[in-house]
Amino acid sequence: MRYLAGSIRSLGIAALSAMTLSGCVSASDDSLPVVVLTTELGDIVVEVYTERAPHSAGSFLDFVDGGLYEGATFYRTVMPENDKGSPPISVIQGGLEDDSTAMPPVPHETTKDSGVLHTDGVISLARAAPGEANAAAFFICIGEQPGLDYGGKRNPDGLGFAAFGKVIAGMDVVHAIHKRDAMGPSDSDYTKGQMLTEPVVINAAARK
Repeated sequence: MRYLAGSIRSLGIAALSAMTLSGCVSASDDSLPVVVLTTELGDIVVEVYTERAPHSAGSFLDFVDGGLYEGATFYRTVMPENDKGSPPISVIQGGLEDDSTAMPPVPHETTKDSGVLHTDGVISLARAAPGEANAAAFFICIGEQPGLDYGGKRNPDGLGFAAFGKVIAGMDVVHAIHKRDAMGPSDSDYTKGQMLTEPVVINAAARK
């Protein structure tokens, strides 16, 4: 599933704004790129694992550096209560709604190869078939999501999804997005009840 398929969107609280960044944000490895996604609810700060998942991370940084996320949205929230996949997961999905500006897909990097598991705050590429993904559609995990790892049962092929970074500040914003109403229009029964009534706009995305 590029649901964590069609258009990129298918594939694929204002008071919180001041709560996101208190003091300096420091990455666990100062040599790694750090990206700030500025949303209308506050900032989400992501450390990008360019050495462990170079293709997936590189795609994400290409979209950031190309300004493609400006005006993009977080548009989907998935939780056990509305999930139609198995095992159930908790994530938010975001990215581009229009695939006309999307960059080429990248090779699939499994969690077995990268060692980056789908733990709380990890960011990963949504996909359908392996090798079809790019950073036009990505998701952020809420809690531990081993079903998304290599060998997990979320995908019939067992290859899991390509994790490439982790939120190091702004999980309060991630949780706020996750809790938003999801009565938005959907083009498939699979995502019905998961599309945000009011998608959260990404106003800017830049390296820190």
